[in-house]
Amino acid sequence: MHDDPIIFSIFLIFTGAAIFAGIALFARQSLLVAYILLGGLAGPWGFKLVSNPSTIQQIGHIGIIFLLFLLGLNLQPAQLVRMLREAVMVTVVSSLAFGAIGALIGLGFGFSLHESLIVGSVMMFSSTIIGLKLLPTTALHHRHVGQVMISILLLQDIIAIAILMFLEGLSAAGVEWGKIATFALAVPLLVMVAFLFERYVLLPLMRRFDTIQEYVFLVAIGWCLGMAQLAEILGISYEIGAFIAGVSMATNPIARFIAESFKPLRDFFLIMFFFSLGAGFDVRILPDVFLPATLLAVLMLVSKPIIFTWLLATSGESRGLSKEVGVRLGQVSEFSLLIAVLALNAGAIGLKASYLIQTTTLITFIVSSYLIMLRYPTPIAVSARLRKD
Repeated sequence: MHDDPIIFSIFLIFTGAAIFAGIALFARQSLLVAYILLGGLAGPWGFKLVSNPSTIQQIGHIGIIFLLFLLGLNLQPAQLVRMLREAVMVTVVSSLAFGAIGALIGLGFGFSLHESLIVGSVMMFSSTIIGLKLLPTTALHHRHVGQVMISILLLQDIIAIAILMFLEGLSAAGVEWGKIATFALAVPLLVMVAFLFERYVLLPLMRRFDTIQEYVFLVAIGWCLGMAQLAEILGISYEIGAFIAGVSMATNPIARFIAESFKPLRDFFLIMFFFSLGAGFDVRILPDVFLPATLLAVLMLVSKPIIFTWLLATSGESRGLSKEVGVRLGQVSEFSLLIAVLALNAGAIGLKASYLIQTTTLITFIVSSYLIMLRYPTPIAVSARLRKD
């Protein structure tokens, strides 16, 4: 229909996003919901204005890479180790609880045992994108709530990546344990390479040319994407590579400038990512999974804030902080969408189970982002009182 589908798609995404975002703000709704709804209307199952959302999703995936890079930039290595150690108990116990709820719902609606276990496993995670996208930068840098959220999300991401690696290692002959062992060896190797390269190459370059902002910005992009690609080659993931790249630069005096410069670029690609989520969803299968997905989504939206609040309060955090973290982490993760697709391709689950996971995830994305915007400070809040960046 169009000679340059990518150019037309980008025009459609951002022109449509501007219109839908304006409507959402007047209606006091989440901007993320507007992007997902726009994708659903413009995608193959809507008005068919975008026929291949997978291309947009691949481009939008860069936004997740930049998001993890920025996360790493704001964490000192020593601080990261301390945070992860303190969050182990909360993350492990909460993951087991959410996994059990998801598995029981799967079994209750007639899914097989291994399908139910996979459904349960993806319920363990909260969304890094929603959690950090709706967290003000001031909270990320200066408030303990940001540190607690980051530590939990990082541990969850590590578990999620381990599950992804396991699914990628599935073959007709069973589990390819060699791929899993490669992952365990590749992570420390990547960390060592990152810190040595940053210390002996990047840091001297930054010190010599730090007055040329364009050069600093270009080097930062190259470092982020280069480490992400190296991680993928080593069999880890783009996101982990980008995060390690960010942490390795966290002690660099120019890290704060890089973080501020990356925000618009991150948001540009994340809008495309959320659009692709809506565009890639096949509404024709919705009637088959609507009831179990709705029930599972409600259980996650209710149980996650309660369980996180109780666990964090038990571990010594204040009641107010525990409740805020629980609400901000009260959704299912984007990793769940990746696992749903990968498990389907590997033959571990059927189409109905895959769409159960995807539908549940999208429902929690929409409802959770709306609840967060109504109650807590976010960069895209409708209320001026709650709008903070």
